[in-house]
Amino acid sequence: MTLDELREIAEKEREAQKQFPHCIGVCVAAGCLSQRSDQIKVHLETEVKKRGLEQQVKVKGVGCLGLCAAGPLLQVMPTNDLYKCRSAEEAGAIVDSLEGAPAQELALSSQMPFFRDQRKIVLENSGVIDPERIEEYIAAGGYEALLTSLTARSALDVVQEVTKSGLRGRGGAGFPTGLKWSTVAKSGGKGGQKYVVCNADEGDPGAFMDRSVLESDPHRVLEGMAIAAYAVGANRGFIYCRAEYPLAVRRLRTAIRQAESLGLLGNNVCDTSFSFRIEVRLGAGAFVCGEETALLASVEGKRGVPRPRPPFPAQEGLYGAPTLINNVETYANIPPILRNGGDWYASIGTEKSKGTKVFALAGRVNNTGLIEVPMGMKLRDIVFNLGGGIPDGGKFKAVQTGGPSGGCIPEQYLDMPVDYESLASAGSIMGSGGMIIIDDRACMVDVAKFFMDFCRSESCGKCVPCRVGTMHVYDLLTGISEGKATASDLDRLEKLGDMIRRTALCGLGQTSPNPVFSTLRYFRDEYVQHIENHRCPAGVCNAGKEMAAPAKAGQ
Repeated sequence: MTLDELREIAEKEREAQKQFPHCIGVCVAAGCLSQRSDQIKVHLETEVKKRGLEQQVKVKGVGCLGLCAAGPLLQVMPTNDLYKCRSAEEAGAIVDSLEGAPAQELALSSQMPFFRDQRKIVLENSGVIDPERIEEYIAAGGYEALLTSLTARSALDVVQEVTKSGLRGRGGAGFPTGLKWSTVAKSGGKGGQKYVVCNADEGDPGAFMDRSVLESDPHRVLEGMAIAAYAVGANRGFIYCRAEYPLAVRRLRTAIRQAESLGLLGNNVCDTSFSFRIEVRLGAGAFVCGEETALLASVEGKRGVPRPRPPFPAQEGLYGAPTLINNVETYANIPPILRNGGDWYASIGTEKSKGTKVFALAGRVNNTGLIEVPMGMKLRDIVFNLGGGIPDGGKFKAVQTGGPSGGCIPEQYLDMPVDYESLASAGSIMGSGGMIIIDDRACMVDVAKFFMDFCRSESCGKCVPCRVGTMHVYDLLTGISEGKATASDLDRLEKLGDMIRRTALCGLGQTSPNPVFSTLRYFRDEYVQHIENHRCPAGVCNAGKEMAAPAKAGQ
């Protein structure tokens, strides 16, 4: 495959698409499929055939269109009309509208803030291309950055361009991507063997960013990994994806086969000396395998538990060789950075947090779904403009970011810019991009208890601070929620959480007390009311409720 041959495929595909005056793209990502969008696609195909419009209208499956709350969704090209469609009758009305006025009763305005205020880089192809056809990805500029890098750039040039972009790892820690790539590139390793690994083990409650990208635009991730492999000198790659994502896994494997068949993966890519093969490895859903050393152990077929660092994976990772690990969103940013330049990417976002960030909006918000916004957008704009505010007239109380490792940010920070530094100053983290909105009907003690319950059940058990400490923190929170705690338990809770943070083996254990610390920082009065007044202000917990009398012997 040469660059000219790639462009020929792209042009041929674009010409084929022009043969149809209308194209209806139906979302076939997991969210809409759960609402039977596959049946909607069949209804549309039936209506097109019934009207004899097979030569004028093309119906195809596309990736996530973002607004999960309104699904199943579809988009009509080239007018970009958006519709929600739930029945055969509605499908017929949409087909009828192609030659007339839009079906207003089913239409969604592309000018509503949810769509208008996004800046799509990672998601630029989501909802546009068929994720199971490599030709559509190529027609959208896919794999051109890879082939251009292989034929016109040195590996060092690629690393420098990524460094110039200011991209930071989107998996949670926000480590500078260029610096990590440079470290792996300089590592010698055993016999020169190096690996590139994609962390697709998305385990945060309420997070579905990586899953959506893999389902909607899998070739984008493969291309990003291939560019990374060329930059650091690796020839093998692994995508570690949780088995609970069967659609993402299937589309990934399809994409790998397609890329190999065109010579874009495999031996001597683009008739160069660069060779790169990718395998998909399935995880069993252990949250701890999101930690990089535990992930590598699982890829090797061992029990997925973390190990002390150093050595870091960049020096000694998979099978003892230097290993580059980034998450799905990080790799998905690489092709556009190489196409448009590092300076272009660095011009987006804030001084220290460059580019865009994909968030999964969930919880008590009207517009649940997937968004991509520039770093630095105000939290208020995300919640009330893109998110559409709180349903049923509720009042915003907090937003939980960063998953179980993050924290709860109260109303007073609504005008805070969302970037790595601002979130850290407020006592939370960016994490991988989960954003759970909490309204005034929630009890913050109960929220902290929920996340601590998750952490204790997901602890790998290797170190005592996490294995035992999270259990004791959960027991203390349970006592508080049941109105059985004393004032000294609050002091004990803080001391225990601090001990876990300082002494746990891995980052997941060290950050597990964060939801407790943040709720104590901003909602301490709710803890006090549970303890002193034996009541839950939100009426959620057992505090203040009459407890059932114990059964008598023999009953």
